[in-house]
Amino acid sequence: MTIPLIVLAIFIALETYAFQLIRTLSGDHWWKWVYLAVSIGVILNVILQFLWHPDRTQMSDSRDFAITLVLAFFVLKLVFFTFMFGEDIYRSLEGLISRFSGKQEPDSSFLPGRRAFIAKVGLAMAALPFGAILYGAWRGKYNYQVREYELSFDDLPEAFDGYKITQLSDIHVGSFDDREEVEYAVNLANEQQGDVILFTGDLVNNEAREMDGWEGVFGSLSAKDGVYSVLGNHDYGDYVQWESEKAKEENMQQLYQVQKDMGWKLLLDENDKIIRGADSIQIVGVQNWGGGRFPKYGDLQKAATGLTNEEFKILLSHDPTHWDLQVKGDDKKYQLTLSGHTHGMQFGIEIPGFIKLSPAWFVYKKWAGIYKEAGQFLNVNRGFGFLGYSGRAGIWPEITVITLKKSAK
Repeated sequence: MTIPLIVLAIFIALETYAFQLIRTLSGDHWWKWVYLAVSIGVILNVILQFLWHPDRTQMSDSRDFAITLVLAFFVLKLVFFTFMFGEDIYRSLEGLISRFSGKQEPDSSFLPGRRAFIAKVGLAMAALPFGAILYGAWRGKYNYQVREYELSFDDLPEAFDGYKITQLSDIHVGSFDDREEVEYAVNLANEQQGDVILFTGDLVNNEAREMDGWEGVFGSLSAKDGVYSVLGNHDYGDYVQWESEKAKEENMQQLYQVQKDMGWKLLLDENDKIIRGADSIQIVGVQNWGGGRFPKYGDLQKAATGLTNEEFKILLSHDPTHWDLQVKGDDKKYQLTLSGHTHGMQFGIEIPGFIKLSPAWFVYKKWAGIYKEAGQFLNVNRGFGFLGYSGRAGIWPEITVITLKKSAK
């Protein structure tokens, strides 16, 4: 009960300040009441959509649109709140100084009036993220980007100098509403001509049946050394109320079979060797393991069974928090770890070489891109699909291409 009350309190606070901004701009005009009616209507609509479409395993265009509107209005109100609350702090200080300096008449209002200029600036600034969220739901979610990295290692076997990895993550197939765009992205991944394709989890949102009709699309992913995959937190069906444990297990078996039928090699706390002449590298796949409330199914020690400390290892682990909590300090030394999971919150601002901002930063220390510590690399893929918010604004869907290089002695 505490969380709903906190959410309600936050909503009331944001709405109060948002309405102050609109009222400052509208004066005595009636359109401030139109804004309030629309704002309340957006909230009621999303509640009704979840009542009408309670099965979250099934895609609903109307429900997705309702969620998008709620998110857009929430960001709008958040910007309004920032400007109005900031102005209230300034007005309070100004009032105190005037009162104690004797410049203010005793019977006059303590707080100076609101400035229309501040409200106009707030409205202009709020229009940017508001528009970005709507654009993200319209086009941004299929704005696929290929991100290329070249990583050097002292201990990379000679035969793998120049070896190219294509990484995909967080497909969330149950969210897609445009098959043609997805087919384009799969072809784009194949065009990178990676030596191997590595998928780091969350193929579905909740249930294996989401893959019905998509097997041919994702089964067309191909690379010389094949497609390897691991499971993400959404793949286990933990967010669905199953009629029985048997039904849940049957769903898992169906997901295993789908990946097998597509020609993917699913690693369940296992490892496999890729050989080039006398040299080899190890692909290690661990089940989902991460910090916080997410399920911990993986067993890193089991996944590394039979491996030595000296072998060159690429670890697939869905949740990037696993890297800091277990992987980085492991004696086996995983030269490269590939993760996903964060989606970069599907919202933010990125200008390569200049800025990288997202609300994901408040939740994850490592939320997107390449990180290096203790001579080991982590890549956090921004995700191929989307979930919750049916869009992407600023944090675009990603196909990662990593080229391994032997460090020059």
